[in-house]
Amino acid sequence: MTFNEYHAQYDWDQIQEQIESKTINDVDRALQKKGPLNIDDFAALISKAAAERLEVMAQRSRALTLKRFGRTMQMYLPLYLSNECSNCCTYCGFSHLNKDLKRLTLTDEQIISEINVIKKWPYEHILLLTGEDAKNSGFEYLRHAIQICKRYFKHISIEVQPMDTEEYRILGEEGVSAVMVYQETYHRENYKKYHTAGKKSIFSYRIETPDRICEAGIRKVGLGCLMGLEDWRTDCFFTAMHLRYLEKKYWRTRYSISLPRLRPHAGLQDQKNIQTDRELLQLICAYRLFDPDVEISLSTRESAIFRDNASKIAVTSLSAGSRTDPGGYSLSKEELPQFIVNDDRSPEEVAAMLMKEGYEPVWKDWDPVLDGNF
Repeated sequence: MTFNEYHAQYDWDQIQEQIESKTINDVDRALQKKGPLNIDDFAALISKAAAERLEVMAQRSRALTLKRFGRTMQMYLPLYLSNECSNCCTYCGFSHLNKDLKRLTLTDEQIISEINVIKKWPYEHILLLTGEDAKNSGFEYLRHAIQICKRYFKHISIEVQPMDTEEYRILGEEGVSAVMVYQETYHRENYKKYHTAGKKSIFSYRIETPDRICEAGIRKVGLGCLMGLEDWRTDCFFTAMHLRYLEKKYWRTRYSISLPRLRPHAGLQDQKNIQTDRELLQLICAYRLFDPDVEISLSTRESAIFRDNASKIAVTSLSAGSRTDPGGYSLSKEELPQFIVNDDRSPEEVAAMLMKEGYEPVWKDWDPVLDGNF
């Protein structure tokens, strides 16, 4: 059974009502539980009722994170290769609908120019991103870009268009060890409303992507939803359900959770379902209590103050010095962003903050030699 089939058994409205019905007693029951938490416990911890127990949740999340990950913070940097996109998404600056955006796909020379700037920092972990356009930045383009980048970085992650299992297997052989793919929203009926055209409009193909990544033998899979489309609690419930499904079925794979909230960008329509900083922190704690082993990533979408605080509680991975436009590190400073960066501190400034708090910035995720791949 794929997760698409598993997910189809659940009704969105019923799950939303289930979360809304949680009481402080349900929250306390989850917090007092000795063994692993189940998905119903997670529903209690993300409920409005759990806001009263945020301090307790934060303390326990910090203890679990220190026990599992120690005082380390994985550092990564996004490298946008292309903003070409054939999808029509109502919330994204790269959308094919956005006629105001200047399109750019980096050449080999431009990729190397970006790398030359990035290598002035100690990064060994790069996240390659593109819009979803099979013609301009599809499998062969990405494969070639990976061949360039792996000469300079020890760890390569990708966040690109969903692919077939065999394509993921080949990219894994080329050096990719992590693939991030976000469902955006798990609301099956409303999904089409936000993804009106293009391959991304096919709900079933996208939601089954993590299955294909795991089947291809990729080391790590990143999950997440875009908070600000539908009810964030219900979307995150299904994200947690997806995580638990994958962990049981593909137990050799590592997993990470990202927590993107809608940020301003060119062409943004009015967003709804606003999530406060306090609610985001509650969600981060809920994920940690639900799954002590999952990695939790927080990008520069969030403010410096929030990232500083969250990094001491449950977050295990941060970006710093990010640009969200292709060529943003080395070309003109003209903005072509997917979203506007909130925390614009340099990698040195973020690293200094971490070290002041007693944390060690780790500039790569892992080394192939540890797996005997040498």
